[in-house]
Amino acid sequence: MPAFVTLSGRSVRLEPLSLAVLDDLVAAASEDRSTYAFTRVPAGRDEMVSYVEAAMAEQAEGRTMPFAIRWLHTDRVVGATRLMNLEYWQGPMPWPPGSKGAVGEVPSVADIGYTWLAASAQGTGVNRESKYLLLSLAFETWQVHRITLKADVRNTRSRAAIEALGAHLDGVRRADSRGADDTVRDTAYYSILSPEWPAVRERLRARLGMMEAASEAA
Repeated sequence: MPAFVTLSGRSVRLEPLSLAVLDDLVAAASEDRSTYAFTRVPAGRDEMVSYVEAAMAEQAEGRTMPFAIRWLHTDRVVGATRLMNLEYWQGPMPWPPGSKGAVGEVPSVADIGYTWLAASAQGTGVNRESKYLLLSLAFETWQVHRITLKADVRNTRSRAAIEALGAHLDGVRRADSRGADDTVRDTAYYSILSPEWPAVRERLRARLGMMEAASEAA
C-alpha cells in the first residue's frame, strides 16, 4: 500500500487525517451547515471522532488515504478529503474469486471523495487546489489509470466544481446509495483518465494562477 504523505501547495496543505486535529475539524464543521444538504459532514464531537477513527481504520487496510485540509492563509484546518476505493491491479488475481489478493505498492485506480469544507473556505480556491494536489499525487506519483469523482445528482454545486476540473460525465447510476438527507440517492459518476491528465493539469494550473507564477519565475 502507498506510504502516507503530506501534500503542500501555495495556499493549501493536505495533512494526514488524525485525532490530533479533531478540535479544528469540529470547529470547521460547526460553521454555517446550510450547504451540506447533499454531503455527509459529521455534526458534533462524537460524530467527528467516529468519522476520523473509521477513516484511519480504512487507511490501515490500504483502502483509503484521508487528509485534513489546512488553509495556509489562516493556518487552520477547514475540512477534509480523501483518496478512496483504492484498487490494486498488480500481482496475481485472487483465487477463489472474491478472496483478498495481494496488495500492491501503489493503487491502479482510485476515487476522490468525502470532501467537505467549512463555509468560510468555500468559494476561495481551497477546494480547487486540494483537487490539484490529490490528482497530481495519483497521476504523477502513483500513475493511476483512472480517478473517479461522484456527486449526488441533485448537488449542482459539487457537480459544477467537478465539471470545472474537466472530468468526463460517465453517467448517472439510479438508486445508487442512501443520500445525506436519508433519501434514495441517484449518483452522477465522473472520471479522469491518465491520458487526459496533462490537459486537466494545465487547466487547473491556469485557474490557480500557476502559469503566471511560472512565467515570472523564469
